[in-house]
Amino acid sequence: MKRRSLLLLGAGATGALVVGWGLMPPRSRLGSPQRPPAANGPVLLNGWLKIAPDGHVLLAMNRSEMGQGVHTALAMLVAEELDISLGKIELVQAGPNKIYGNVAMFVGSLPLHPKDSEPGHETGGVKAGRWIVSKVARELGISVTGGSSSVADAWDVLRLAAATARAQLLGAASLQWKLPREELQITDGVVSHAAAKQSAHFGQLAKEAAATPVSTVVPKDPKAWRLIGTRAPRTDLADKVNGSARFGIDVREPGQLFAVVRHSPMLGGSPGRIDMDAAMKLPGVERVVRLNPYGGSTAAVAVVGRSTWHAKQGAQALDIEWRAPPAGTADTARIAASLEAAAREAAAQQSGFAFHKQGDVTAASVAAVRRIEALYQAPYLAHAALEPMNCTARVKDGRVDVWAPTQVPDMARAIAARVAGVDEKQVVLHVTYLGGGFGRRLEVDVVGQAVRIAMETNGRPVQLTWTREEDTTHDFYRPAAAAVMQASLDDKGAVSGLSITSAGDQITPRWIERGLPALAGPVDAPDKTASEGLFDLPYGITNQRIAHVATKSGVPIGFWRSVGHSHNAFFSEGFIDELAHELKQDPVAFRLSMLGTMPRHAAVLKLAAEKAGWGKPLPAGRARGVALHESFGSIVAEVAEVSLVDGKPRVHRVVCAADIGTAINPGIVAQQMESAVIFGLSAALYGRIDIEGGVVKQTNFPNLPVLKMADSPPLIETHLVQSANPPGGVGEPGTPPIAPAVANALFVLTGKRARSLPLVA
Repeated sequence: MKRRSLLLLGAGATGALVVGWGLMPPRSRLGSPQRPPAANGPVLLNGWLKIAPDGHVLLAMNRSEMGQGVHTALAMLVAEELDISLGKIELVQAGPNKIYGNVAMFVGSLPLHPKDSEPGHETGGVKAGRWIVSKVARELGISVTGGSSSVADAWDVLRLAAATARAQLLGAASLQWKLPREELQITDGVVSHAAAKQSAHFGQLAKEAAATPVSTVVPKDPKAWRLIGTRAPRTDLADKVNGSARFGIDVREPGQLFAVVRHSPMLGGSPGRIDMDAAMKLPGVERVVRLNPYGGSTAAVAVVGRSTWHAKQGAQALDIEWRAPPAGTADTARIAASLEAAAREAAAQQSGFAFHKQGDVTAASVAAVRRIEALYQAPYLAHAALEPMNCTARVKDGRVDVWAPTQVPDMARAIAARVAGVDEKQVVLHVTYLGGGFGRRLEVDVVGQAVRIAMETNGRPVQLTWTREEDTTHDFYRPAAAAVMQASLDDKGAVSGLSITSAGDQITPRWIERGLPALAGPVDAPDKTASEGLFDLPYGITNQRIAHVATKSGVPIGFWRSVGHSHNAFFSEGFIDELAHELKQDPVAFRLSMLGTMPRHAAVLKLAAEKAGWGKPLPAGRARGVALHESFGSIVAEVAEVSLVDGKPRVHRVVCAADIGTAINPGIVAQQMESAVIFGLSAALYGRIDIEGGVVKQTNFPNLPVLKMADSPPLIETHLVQSANPPGGVGEPGTPPIAPAVANALFVLTGKRARSLPLVA
């Protein structure tokens, strides 16, 4: 039971008792944040739900929709409990309130390993890091769309909120009609009693329901579900097809101006002398604005114009003398070498922070008949969301309006207030659809810039849009990493010891410094995201030591889809495949032999192998590779069928098997697995960011390629293990296994082991 459930429902050990409505906030923040509801408007039943006069249900939506289908999935939880159609659920943006804080995202970002209680397991730093992020969620109530946590976080809360509303509505009808509540039924938002010929829709009962006390609430038995578990159509589908859906770059307000920003070509650089004469002489150019660093951005210059095209022409015409960063310039070749050296030194000395330790890897190494060692590496990666970074802002009469495609509304609101010098209560945030997020929109740099520009436009709204080049060259990148993988093999042909020592920058401390500076400490706590996917492997190897060396490269880094799992799965599953080859065992059978105590993992792997036809003949020139990985509470195995075309990998088929717990909407799950595979393939085959002299070399899709439709696998299958467990993540867990699955297939084809990404030079 999450703390927000307690705020909503009181202190019930099982979540069934409703005793604490007095703990609810004194006033609702649902609906339009500008004005209170009319006297005959929607009726508040709890902090999540209102009932409109026509019987529609208004759901406070505290999650951003960026293509993952969360608006549909969360509405389904409410519709199921209330026995109402999805079409009668209306979403209203949730305002700033602690009950909407995402506890699962933050607490889940640094979980304790299941084996933490074992003697000798080093947990101090992990626990400290967990406490820090838990405190953020609990004390500040920050709402975040990320970490594949949206459905998992809402699973208890929304079902209980809706079940409570249902009980209130039934109670109101029972009192009004003087009929036993157990004889009433609800059909698509209408409460009725057949024998008494009484009926009323939710809107007609709402006021009485709000005043009706409820003593106990139990959500529906899964056997009674009619909507959960079905492929219900997405609620955002029609608007996105007909073009009426509003993304950040679609915002148009009366009198709106447009802006384009220029940053220093060198990361961390800043503008010195600016000659703006040429720019100001261009038609449509309004003004030039210097920008200080905001939310982790670097100092920059913005040009305001009557359209984005006018502003872009003006920005290109500026003659700027750029100053190099005081700390020196970054270079990825040098960083890669330093990461390798750090990982090798820590592996030799068994130093670094041990996220997981059991048994004695040194003794296992001494007793081994054979030792295997390999170095794995991964590059920096850009997010490359199709909608470039943008934000629209208006500063007028002491009030700030912000229209932003953001994953962190509370942090966006906070930086807007800080830049404008107003109280956060004077900031009204409108969250639009996101044209892709992938973690990039967990940052609020563009919001701070837009508000600062709006302070110079005399009350007129201004839309700041970054060009693709600015977006690519001034991202918060997925960190580069290196890992030394070491295994000991005993005289029985088994893996007796496993030591993994990785090196790379830590994301969470840098993100807190940028977005939550008051919580940043003088010393970084160990960040689990740097080692996730390594310290929590499911394989039953007796002696293990999994450690990480935290570095600070100076390159801006941030969360990227599946975070540390995105490269650590490539490291771990590539090395596991190496061990299977060394021991002359089938890769699937070898993994299964070490999953004796992990039945869920074994079931997922078996399902993927079965559906992929593992072991059956393939057309000449094709091979299969497999990978198994758990992340964000879900277990995914993928089998990739690969060939070489003109010497380059061509993926023909990907079979995904997954145990995600309860699947709210299997259709959306399949879409997300397909999305994750294609996103992961882009990174696996082509993704890299190279920096020379502080300048990012990749600028746009011609030199930062993403997977084209013509090159995508013609067939991506998703098969789900039936489960009664609570939902796990869906948006991210499909990404980590694809790179190792393809690399392992390439080894079968070529006999050469790929230990660094991308796979295409």
